[in-house]
Amino acid sequence: MEPVTLEHDDALIIADMQNDFLPGGSLAVPEGDAIIPLLNHYMARFEAGDLPVFATRDWHPPNHCSFVQQGGIWPPHCIAHTPGADFHPSLNWPPGTHVISKATAPEKEAYSGFEGTALDTLLRAHSVRRLFIAGIATEYCILQTVKDALRKGYQVFVLEDGVRAINLQRDDGARAIQEMCQSGAHLIDFGRLQP
Repeated sequence: MEPVTLEHDDALIIADMQNDFLPGGSLAVPEGDAIIPLLNHYMARFEAGDLPVFATRDWHPPNHCSFVQQGGIWPPHCIAHTPGADFHPSLNWPPGTHVISKATAPEKEAYSGFEGTALDTLLRAHSVRRLFIAGIATEYCILQTVKDALRKGYQVFVLEDGVRAINLQRDDGARAIQEMCQSGAHLIDFGRLQP
């Protein structure tokens, strides 16, 4: 596979690397913490190129519609201003990282980092054309963020070595990767990324 060289109109999006989604959290993604060292390498590469980094996070009210108590399918997680909603402390966010809070309204689910947020506006303000997307979970927030990005006209690279799936069904993550590729996203890993 051909290497990919970073360009001036690239940006990195890291989705939902929050304590509740990591081992020990209320909705832990299996081995979600295993990608943290690699995500730090990706962030350092983008920081070295003076390229913007965006961090999305669930920032739920206590009565969010996705919670089982409200008829949703998930245990309570990532409630705003709680330790479970904090980013994992081992992540080395570059100075100036843009934090995007989503799913902040009680009655509305939002897996995509674009849904109900200023992400698209901020990306366009930075003249971003290509997005490199990593984080968790592959078949939920990664998939929906990638699909929205493609619909909005961005070229999208999924950092295949920097995502992890919940896999409620064994192949959910693999199916999501396939769907993203069929929708027009490109897969890449750290070894193919050129500064």
